[in-house]
Amino acid sequence: MTILNYGYIADGMNEIERDSKRLIDFLVAIICIILFSPLFIICYFAIKREDHGPAIFKQERIGRFGRPFYIYKFRSMKVNAEKNGPQLTKHKDDSRMTKIGKFLRHHHLDELPQLWNVIKGDMSFVGPRPERKYYIDKIMEKDSRYLYLYQIRPGVTSYATLANGYTDTIEKMLKRLELDLYYLEHRSWILDIKILGMTFLKIVFGRKF
Repeated sequence: MTILNYGYIADGMNEIERDSKRLIDFLVAIICIILFSPLFIICYFAIKREDHGPAIFKQERIGRFGRPFYIYKFRSMKVNAEKNGPQLTKHKDDSRMTKIGKFLRHHHLDELPQLWNVIKGDMSFVGPRPERKYYIDKIMEKDSRYLYLYQIRPGVTSYATLANGYTDTIEKMLKRLELDLYYLEHRSWILDIKILGMTFLKIVFGRKF
């Protein structure tokens, strides 16, 4: 079996589980947007007040089947932060970050708009974090197995992010790939629930990941 000539490895979920996962993602994302709507408004106006720039940041990422899509976030960096080309963000002392942006990043509030990506079907709550083509090409030069990740939707949170932390080097990206492939082969409802639970606890207790 192949998927758009990108290759295939065994998926830990069967077809019924995958379809159920998509339906639950959709319903939960709608509920979350309604519940967190006051937080959306607060974040929006806080960003606008600081520098009057756009509150929502969008960037092209590569998703399921290798198709590009726009990921949405609350803007945490200065306008035109990547005018000199793609750069990996360093969590500490990145001069491109705004004051509000540092707070949003620390508490992962910048990720809230990705609920819209989940509703659209671009993403799932749990899955490999989506990457830019620029960095995928660099990863592919060292490990072509990245293409296997095109089998599933990327996620708002992931097993690799919790285990490996933020990836600010190619070496960490390669380690993340190993963990993402492990997730693909072993994913299940139980594993997804564990990942969501660990993500929630880390956010609540202010731990960086």
